[in-house]
Amino acid sequence: MRKIMLFCAAGMSTSLLVSKMQKEAEARGLNDLKIWAVSVQEYERELPNVDVCLLGPQVRFRLNHAKELGGKHNVPVDVISMMDYGSCNGPKVLDQALNMMASKESK
Repeated sequence: MRKIMLFCAAGMSTSLLVSKMQKEAEARGLNDLKIWAVSVQEYERELPNVDVCLLGPQVRFRLNHAKELGGKHNVPVDVISMMDYGSCNGPKVLDQALNMMASKESK
């Protein structure tokens, strides 16, 4: 099971985006993905257990800390673009996560 975690300020504003990502993953036959969102308070605990972590743009100020923590656990971390987040572009954000996984696996 490959795991994609999104985190935002409260863990709730990303729920629609997570839903759209899950629908896109199902449409592509990617049934081995688990996608979920957590709040800022939970990401440090969850980060060691994921393959990829994406931050909502409203918490991009946490990027350096999240990348540092992710580096300790070989978890790539990036920020979702404001445009993709605001439009809930599930396919594009899913592609971002999958590309991050592919880069991690090729190293």
